[in-house]
Amino acid sequence: MPADVGELKDLSEEDRTRLALAGLNVEMEERSGSFFQVDQEIRHVHSGTEGIEVLPIAEALLKYDWLKDYSWKAVDKDKDRFTQFVAKQETQQGFVIIARKGAKAIYPLQACLYLADAKVQYVHNIVIAEEGAELHLISGCVSGAQTKSGAHIGVTEIYVGKNARVTSTMIHNWSASISVYPRSASIIEEGGVFLSNYVCMQPVRHIDMNPTATLRGKDAVARFSSVVVGLPGSTLDLGSRALLQAPGSSAELVSRMITRGGTIISRGEIRGEVPGTKGHIECKGLILKDGMIHAIPEIAGLVVDTELSHEAAVGRIARDEIEYLMSRGLDEETATATIIRGFLDVKIRGLPELLQRQIDAAIDSAEAGF
Repeated sequence: MPADVGELKDLSEEDRTRLALAGLNVEMEERSGSFFQVDQEIRHVHSGTEGIEVLPIAEALLKYDWLKDYSWKAVDKDKDRFTQFVAKQETQQGFVIIARKGAKAIYPLQACLYLADAKVQYVHNIVIAEEGAELHLISGCVSGAQTKSGAHIGVTEIYVGKNARVTSTMIHNWSASISVYPRSASIIEEGGVFLSNYVCMQPVRHIDMNPTATLRGKDAVARFSSVVVGLPGSTLDLGSRALLQAPGSSAELVSRMITRGGTIISRGEIRGEVPGTKGHIECKGLILKDGMIHAIPEIAGLVVDTELSHEAAVGRIARDEIEYLMSRGLDEETATATIIRGFLDVKIRGLPELLQRQIDAAIDSAEAGF
């Protein structure tokens, strides 16, 4: 494998730009490690942080026999036809990240899953943060500028140990002909914190994903935040689930959606299964051009002492807001763009500044297309 991500010489300048818009840095600036996979070929694996390993999954399973206790434990290999497809492959592709007890990455790690020529790209990823570890991961999922068709199936299992913290930011930059099927789940132990951020503001044919967080440790926390734009011809069936299984555990699911002619289905589910649990779902959508936003928030309380709530709103930009900004000297186009930018500008609690800048950059890149 190359020693330098910069050796991805077969990628065009246009494709490198597409990588950058997905939060990926081929020069490895402000990154603690990286994993690059093109179609089914692993091009680069590197970790520069003591106590944190980045390995191809096939190599990791051979190196650590105990890893079998994690593989396919958060995600059921028989969940659906997509997990079954990945599970039956003779050679597993994808990455394993292990943050040892107390290890902390100063900068994020990055994982690039790049679809160029393959009809189907598949990966199985495992992320483990042991007790007290802190890990930040940017996952950029990208198709080539000349890629006309294809599908991506990604299975990701995340294990957050006692008092550990994992921040996972996924930025999608596909094209109008790509179908995407992420299948991910996380298990959070006592005092653990899991922050999941998702950004998709570019054309895509179809995305189907509904990650699940199981909070099985006391005072465990999960937060899902998503910012998406549905463009004409795109269907985004998105969701997130939180299972509150320990006292003091809590979850928050926040989504911001804009349709410019595409279809967005936003699913959110929180189940309060034991006393002393809290959860909230917030879903807001803007319709800029005729499309569809379908919000489906669900809360299920199974015991007396659980506090769950949800709110959902779908509408358009209020004319009086535009007129107010115009009265302050902005033209109508700039006023509208300012309102949209403010709507999408979700500041995510606990997010490292570098990751927030990456999300802001993705929003800025999409805003130019409005």
